[in-house]
Amino acid sequence: VQLQASGGGLVQAGGSLRLSCAASGSIFIIDDMAWCRQAPGKQREVVADITRRGSTNYADSVKGRFTISRDDAKNTVYLQMNSLKLEDTAVYYCNAAIRTTRWSSRAYYWGQGTQVTVSS
Repeated sequence: VQLQASGGGLVQAGGSLRLSCAASGSIFIIDDMAWCRQAPGKQREVVADITRRGSTNYADSVKGRFTISRDDAKNTVYLQMNSLKLEDTAVYYCNAAIRTTRWSSRAYYWGQGTQVTVSS
């Protein structure tokens, strides 16, 4: 199983970006999916997560600005980021809880990370 993240880049404060993360490989079902980020010198933090049923949670710092969504037909999770701030600058990682067979337990997989840089 592999997770491939894309969509990062350089954007001015107040701008928008959309991140995508596609899972591929031997996948039976994808349960929870999430986006996390890690800024230089800081610990990795969960930005947003979404269950298979579509329930979402957001970090307080991004509520009202970021939206997480998923397309199970494409095994893909998205993060729409609006009104970006300087403090949103970080490497963003996707994460997914995946079962590879009907009988296997969930295992957590990480994408490779995509850099988001917000400039003034």
